[in-house]
Amino acid sequence: MKIAIAHILSDDTPALIVVTGIMAAGKSTVARLLAQRFARGVHVEADALQRMIVSGGVWVGQAGEPDEEAARQLRLRLQNMCLLGQSFFQAGFTVILDDIIIGERWQHLQEELHDLPFSLVVLAPQVEVVAAQRDRNRGKAPQGHAWATYLDRELRATMSDIGLWIDSSQQTPEETVELILQRLRSPAR
Repeated sequence: MKIAIAHILSDDTPALIVVTGIMAAGKSTVARLLAQRFARGVHVEADALQRMIVSGGVWVGQAGEPDEEAARQLRLRLQNMCLLGQSFFQAGFTVILDDIIIGERWQHLQEELHDLPFSLVVLAPQVEVVAAQRDRNRGKAPQGHAWATYLDRELRATMSDIGLWIDSSQQTPEETVELILQRLRSPAR
């Protein structure tokens, strides 16, 4: 049984939801659709924050652990994602944060959100589905099956007992959003 880092959603109370998973798991699509389901919903996408660095930006490569500058920028984007999320949440919005949270980034996320209650949703489709879908549907450079396998293994090793896990392999994004809402609105998880 997974330890649920989740709070019961209510239509009249703002919420903070973090959607994570490996690259191409559907985080941004699901997070945007989820935010649209609330009267006052906000989607904060970490990749969009990373793209704000117009000069000197360093993305994590496929080698595994980020180098010092990439790690610093990853932490900065997480910090700014959480600051934006907190600001909107405190203004009465339900906020959906979307980023890859693996390993020490889980601790960093908790530090950045301080003691705010939040729900963690882990999108965990099968690696084969992720690799095929990313290479077929995205304008980004192919990441390959090996990279998806590495990230999936790290996600499952470092986050396996945390949050609401959803295998979205055979679901549309809309079906995944329905399942998230159903599970987060239900007192019995």
